[in-house]
Amino acid sequence: MERESMDFDVVIVGAGPSGLAAACRLMQQANEAERELSVCVVEKGSEVGAHILSGAVFETRALDELFPDWAERGAPLTTPATRDDVYLLKNAESAQKLPNALVPKTMHNVGGDSPNYVISAGNLCRWLGEQAEALGVEIFPGFAAQDVLIDDDGIVRGIVTGDMGVAADGSEKSGYMPGMELRAKYTLFAEGSRGHLGKRLIERFDLATGKDPQHYAIGLKELWDVPADKHEPGLVLHGSGWPLGKDSHGGFFLYHAENQQVVVGLIVDLSYRNPHLSPFDEFQRMKHHPLLKQYLEGGKRVAYGARAITKGGLNCLPKMTFPGGLLIGCDAGTLNFAKIKGLHTAMKSGMLAAETVFETLASADEGADAGGQELTAFTAQWEQSWAYKELAETANFGPAIHKYGIVLGGAYNFADQLLGGKLPAVHDTSADHAQLQTAEHSEKIDYPRPDGKLSFDKPSSVFLSNTNHEEDQPCHLRLSDPDIPIRDNLPKYAEPAQRYCPVGVYEVVEDDAGQPRFQINFQNCIHCKTCDIKDPAQNITWVAPEGGGGPNYPNM
Repeated sequence: MERESMDFDVVIVGAGPSGLAAACRLMQQANEAERELSVCVVEKGSEVGAHILSGAVFETRALDELFPDWAERGAPLTTPATRDDVYLLKNAESAQKLPNALVPKTMHNVGGDSPNYVISAGNLCRWLGEQAEALGVEIFPGFAAQDVLIDDDGIVRGIVTGDMGVAADGSEKSGYMPGMELRAKYTLFAEGSRGHLGKRLIERFDLATGKDPQHYAIGLKELWDVPADKHEPGLVLHGSGWPLGKDSHGGFFLYHAENQQVVVGLIVDLSYRNPHLSPFDEFQRMKHHPLLKQYLEGGKRVAYGARAITKGGLNCLPKMTFPGGLLIGCDAGTLNFAKIKGLHTAMKSGMLAAETVFETLASADEGADAGGQELTAFTAQWEQSWAYKELAETANFGPAIHKYGIVLGGAYNFADQLLGGKLPAVHDTSADHAQLQTAEHSEKIDYPRPDGKLSFDKPSSVFLSNTNHEEDQPCHLRLSDPDIPIRDNLPKYAEPAQRYCPVGVYEVVEDDAGQPRFQINFQNCIHCKTCDIKDPAQNITWVAPEGGGGPNYPNM
């Protein structure tokens, strides 16, 4: 069957904060100028917000600019941060609260120029989607962008959505429908962390040349209903230390949202060295610490999910422009990890992209602009923005912690902030996947069995993520060499995919002859992208499955 095509002025890949902010800003400008503009957003999730997962404490600065009347419009921001504490977990039983004067200013969530709210990022995106549609944006949920349209001149001309109704063996099922070509004058890629098309574009156009390798973490999150006497709306807790060891960095968060709900999570840097480490199991045992247990005990876990976090900061930020399009938000890596916040900077990058695109379209003679320019004006606008300034001021944060550890790295960053960023620049030039030690030189970790009250297993967690994929379809987790997991990764690293995946997608099982076999349970995949990042052989490539598959997060 021949592919159908549709033409738009702008196609946006991903209905996350950056993509939706870009869509809204584009249509705001078009409506103000009384100019016709066609904008399409494609979203691989079954609905807007289905694949969105973030902490999240949200700084309103970008939203204030995009919709100054967001409160009157009913934006889902109802719980302002009222108190925030930072702790060092010394061991499984004790914790030390850091004096407020020693907490880096980037970690303060109460006071300041822009208020902070404990929110559901998924619900924020659902609301942004409603605003975008009211402005005239077309949103297509359940359509996964599978490929990039690049013409003979090396110009991006849009995207191709994935085929529907393809069987596991590659044959066409009865309901087969080929993907559509969505052609555009300009295409904005806003897929989130480790976007599979963004990854290709960075390689295709050499966008990361001269930059440090990008760095990532995995963020695991649960939503709990808790008793009223344990709930303090607006309380924000952060901390580091136990259960992570000296060769693994990260930290926990626990936020009190509305409706007697508490958000709890663990962020684990994917630069960790011990192949026996399991981020999921570290998270489960962490909740037994008395500091966290006091808020969760007697409550009920109602949602679970995980997502990669692009955290390298300014040193790793690729060039965001190429002929015919832009990388925005976490597809590029605009998160400010020193704040543990990225929604506001992602939105700002999308808004600036929209302004650049609209100005370029509007400046062309009516009907004469075929698009495809490299939007170099965006770079200047981005580098003059408050979002870029945030990243510049905190450029040392991640690399200092990677290089010197939580305590010394934290002290370096604290001093750097006091001195106005005048300490020498720190760089981390080692890729996350290259950090693993061999299994024989690493300490085995004996994780406690889950108790079913505070800690849980992976199958019950997958169930709470509402994950579903059509089983009879090609596996979307592609192995460049199917022999590597058993031949190389198993003897060297005890095949770490069994542990770094937070939902049990990868297993080593015995075949009929009693020999180890690598099994991929792709139906469990929650699209976190950790495997694409952490596999030591870089043998796993995540591509988009059939549209609508994956998790269906209710309000994460």
